[in-house]
Amino acid sequence: MKNEKTYEFVLLALFTAIIVIMAFTPLGYIPLVVINATIIHIPVILGALFLGPKKGAFLGFVFGLTSFINNTFKAATASAFVFSPVLAANVIGVSGVFKSLYICFVPRILVGIIPYFVYILIRRLLKSEQKVWRVVINAVVSVILFVSLRAFLSNLIESGNSGMIGTLIGLAVGIALFVILTVFEQKKTAASVALAYAGITGAFTNTLFVMSGIYILYKDAYAQALGIAGDTVIDVIMGIVTFNGIVEAAVAAILVAGVGMALLQIKPIKA
Repeated sequence: MKNEKTYEFVLLALFTAIIVIMAFTPLGYIPLVVINATIIHIPVILGALFLGPKKGAFLGFVFGLTSFINNTFKAATASAFVFSPVLAANVIGVSGVFKSLYICFVPRILVGIIPYFVYILIRRLLKSEQKVWRVVINAVVSVILFVSLRAFLSNLIESGNSGMIGTLIGLAVGIALFVILTVFEQKKTAASVALAYAGITGAFTNTLFVMSGIYILYKDAYAQALGIAGDTVIDVIMGIVTFNGIVEAAVAAILVAGVGMALLQIKPIKA
């Protein structure tokens, strides 16, 4: 028991150090003009899986804290104030403090909680004799990718047929993903598949909660900061969700599954 607690403490310290290093170097953030794409959620997701949701929530808090520090003192993007209570107070007043605290911390803390339960659920479903669950899970992920890719391509392609083109490409990619996941499941263990899904969930948790929070709490201020009309904010946000969401989810699925399988040789994930 003592050795296990020591191991968990060391692993928690390691994940915390990785988050800090990634946050304050180019390794963790990818500037995309209006917002940063991030891969810092990956050690948070892994921490949630191998240390449990409580320690995962702590790692998510650390992630949020580094975001707060970066956006307060560097302000590298037009949307920096939505992650900084200090800057938000100057932009919209006292209410901005609470709004930015939510956007900066709550989604990141949830990244340290939700993937753990998704992993447990997916692994149990995949290990069950009811293969229909595998089909349902793969279909849901494929549909999400189809919808996201269609929306992104429809906004990207300047053509009267952009909707049709986006639909066809999105449908092709969605079907291809469904086939790949089905084949992958037949050759890999339930644990590796569940790890990949946990990675996808963690990435989308961060993107969806952050961007929905920006739209609900900061629509007008966000539009003014970007120099766009208020009614186009939803288009910008959907573009970020569909682009960042797909990229971050794909990277998270690969890295969480790869690193997770290696860590499983040392420490099992407690159900």
